[in-house]
Amino acid sequence: MQRIAIDMDGVLADVYHQFFKMDEADFGRRRPMEEVAGKPERDGFPHIMQYVHTKDFFRTAPLIEGCVPVMEELNKKYELYIVSAAMEFPKSLEEKLEWMNRHFPFISWQQIVFCGSKQIVQADIMIDDHFRNLDSFKGNTSLLFTQPHNVKANTGRHQRVNNWEDISKLLLPNSGA
Repeated sequence: MQRIAIDMDGVLADVYHQFFKMDEADFGRRRPMEEVAGKPERDGFPHIMQYVHTKDFFRTAPLIEGCVPVMEELNKKYELYIVSAAMEFPKSLEEKLEWMNRHFPFISWQQIVFCGSKQIVQADIMIDDHFRNLDSFKGNTSLLFTQPHNVKANTGRHQRVNNWEDISKLLLPNSGA
């Protein structure tokens, strides 16, 4: 059975929803996507470090549309792991685990990996929204999940997926997910 490593923030959890919401509260206007598209997250949102350290930031992030049914099917077909570089924000660990348990009760605690660097991850397939994680990945297939910070980037050796429907078509052909 192939092993698949899936990032949490920006692939399962819609952290951009949180960024935009908090940025709007700080600056009094909803910024258009064009203002942040193609920029590193820290350049797009001046107070981003404050946001990610805000209590409940990770706990209340909405799901990225379509991820739950596809994840259920992937979990049946693959040795599936959720891999989050959560050590960058150590206070997020409890919130992220609670979020995972609430939205993905079919994922066991043994399938959730909180780490510092994802270079240690050994899998056949990785889905992530950051080049820093995919570039060092040694597996066969690296899928770049489209988010505003990477939308204008050349994918290089990585294959771009824009949504969970794209992932389903690639990794679950012939299934109804």
